[in-house]
Amino acid sequence: MRTDVYQRITDQIVSELERGVSPWLKPWNVEHAAERITRPLRGSGTPYRGINVLMLWSAAMAKGYAAPTWMTFKQAAELGANVRKGEHGSLVVYADKIVRTESNAATGEETEQAIPFMKGYTVFNVEQIEGLPERFYVKLEPRGETVQRIERAESFFAATGAEIIHGGSRACYIPSRDQIHMPCIDCFKDAESYYATVAHEAAHWTKHPSRLDRDFGRKRFGDEGYAMEELVAELGSAFLSADLDLTPEVREDHAAYIGSWIKVLKNDRRAIFTAASHAQRVADFLHGLQHSASAHADAEHSDAA
Repeated sequence: MRTDVYQRITDQIVSELERGVSPWLKPWNVEHAAERITRPLRGSGTPYRGINVLMLWSAAMAKGYAAPTWMTFKQAAELGANVRKGEHGSLVVYADKIVRTESNAATGEETEQAIPFMKGYTVFNVEQIEGLPERFYVKLEPRGETVQRIERAESFFAATGAEIIHGGSRACYIPSRDQIHMPCIDCFKDAESYYATVAHEAAHWTKHPSRLDRDFGRKRFGDEGYAMEELVAELGSAFLSADLDLTPEVREDHAAYIGSWIKVLKNDRRAIFTAASHAQRVADFLHGLQHSASAHADAEHSDAA
């Protein structure tokens, strides 16, 4: 009997959470933490999305890979390379569907029904493969000295148009006011941790009805709806931190959510897929606002000219 893909991945992530770690943050804690972290990449250079980001980050952490690129056995062979003997691949998944044709005995009419399912296949990190073109083995460049403000992150969050109010000792999104409240950057250990926290709250900001209109049925602090939204925000922050080349520290206050996440994941084997899908929408939405801000600026420049 084929192992359920949803259950395999959920079991893996629950196991790591029960050991007190967040697998999607693990790449920033490994030996290569001083190097640039990116999303996992296909051999073509296209970034993986959604749940596959988490799965390959977790695999890279467990096996100590610094290279971000992954490919199938066949793709490696097509490039004249081969997977080293004894190497084990990592699971990635994609959504597919079966189309069934059903006949109505009474009318004789036929209808088609699409049945979605999740299918898995195996990929290997380029560090497991010999004979690839040299470009796949280029080492990541070390980061320079950390600066207090990071311009690419400043520009990114400014372009979202989110209202961010600084002051106080709490980071939060207030739906009734549609505002993000943040401690001043000087209160954080480093700039990366500050921007990762902004990313977390910006992820919450996207749930507003005028944006992604996301609601998991939260009724009170600490319930499963609350935990699910926090999980989406954590994953969204991790995705955005990777996209912005940040290497944040894990926020200590987020450790309190781990117990709630474990409960959610154990109760619903598809919960991590749902959370990763919503987190991908968060990242896509916030990236989309960059293009809108750029187009608006170009239009204003054109009018002024």
